[in-house]
Amino acid sequence: MEFSNAKMKSLLKTQTNKRVSDDAAEELGHILETFAGDVAEEALAITKENGRKTLKPEDIREALK
Repeated sequence: MEFSNAKMKSLLKTQTNKRVSDDAAEELGHILETFAGDVAEEALAITKENGRKTLKPEDIREALK
C-alpha cells in the first residue's frame, strides 16, 4: 500500500493551512502505511477469532479500540 506524496501534501495543507515540504508529506505517508498495516493485522486476527474468513468494517473498528 502506498499513499501518494501529492495526497499527503494536500491533506496536510488542508488541515494546517500552511506550506508543506515534500519530506513532511512523504513522512506522513510512511507513518500512515505503518499504522494501516498494524490495524489491518489486528482486524484480521479479530476476523479469525470470530470464525470468519471475510474481514468486515466492524473488525476494523474493533481493532482501533
